[in-house]
Amino acid sequence: MNSSQSCLLLGLLYLMILIQQMWSAPRPSQPAKNLTNPMLRVGPDPWVEYKDGFYYYMNTTVTNLTLWKTRSMADLGSAPKKIVWTPPQTGPYSHDIWAPEIHFLEGKWYIYFAADAADNTTHRIFVLENSNPDPFQGRWEMKGKISDASDKWAIDASVFDDQGKLYMIWSGWEGDENGTQSIYIARLRNPWTVEGARTRISTPEYPWEKVGDVDPKVLPGNPPHIDVNEGPEVLKHGNRIFLTYSASACWTDYYALGMLTAVSGRDLLDPKSWTKSQQPVFRQSPAARVYAPGHNSFFKSPDGREWLVYHANSALGQGCGWHRAPRAQPVTWKSDGTPDFGKPVPAGVEIPLGTD
Repeated sequence: MNSSQSCLLLGLLYLMILIQQMWSAPRPSQPAKNLTNPMLRVGPDPWVEYKDGFYYYMNTTVTNLTLWKTRSMADLGSAPKKIVWTPPQTGPYSHDIWAPEIHFLEGKWYIYFAADAADNTTHRIFVLENSNPDPFQGRWEMKGKISDASDKWAIDASVFDDQGKLYMIWSGWEGDENGTQSIYIARLRNPWTVEGARTRISTPEYPWEKVGDVDPKVLPGNPPHIDVNEGPEVLKHGNRIFLTYSASACWTDYYALGMLTAVSGRDLLDPKSWTKSQQPVFRQSPAARVYAPGHNSFFKSPDGREWLVYHANSALGQGCGWHRAPRAQPVTWKSDGTPDFGKPVPAGVEIPLGTD
């Protein structure tokens, strides 16, 4: 064998080794194409934000702010997660960390959450800011409490933009005593500052919004009955704004979604701009073993469909605790342009997410 033949043989052997390595190397896993409920074993108050190919997910943990990051909501159960903020031991935002939402606004990341000073009457909304393009990295800076001048009890903040104007919506008390939670809206000067006064745009009025008797053994120190509108979220379609909210108390099996509708560009601070649905738009399904569905959010799948995300219990009487698990299902649209959330899909049913 001459030298040229030896070089050729060595070259062929090297090429074969490279090919073998290529085939034997672990390939990056492809995102799952079917979603199955529940997406996590537990996860109250689910929220989803999409940016640059990733879905960022949060839910209430009570003790910190945890962020999930995934390319597919079907893979949420195996997605990496990170505690991005832990509260101090004392102070106005040290306890009962509820309903966090992450938003990308004006080139930065913001997390809105409710917290208190170990006393529910002190619950207010707070904002963190992170300028890093990847919210898993960088430093989360406390921007402080976000409130209008009345500074009343407040939880469940969300923000949205309408025609260049930024708004915050939340659940709060009209006065200083528990008994009724209503939905409020206010303009924002920037992502951490309210501009002007709040406006109440919904308060419990229908029977399905007023299921809220309190068991003093379970919730001591509360009034005997609480009427609830909470967890407001916005879905846009065409020239209309659909604001879903959770009605009745979360500790009952009758927690359900109501909806307000407004036209984009109208004066959203005027209660008359909003029309309330007379019936729930999404409610429990004993046939599907889905109870107390509520505190929702929305995301889009790769094929452009809107999806409803919500938490629910899987049995009667499980209350407002750690049985609540996040679920999702697609939204369809009625001929009049309003959303159709359908009925809750049973656990274990594969739901195609669609592709680009």
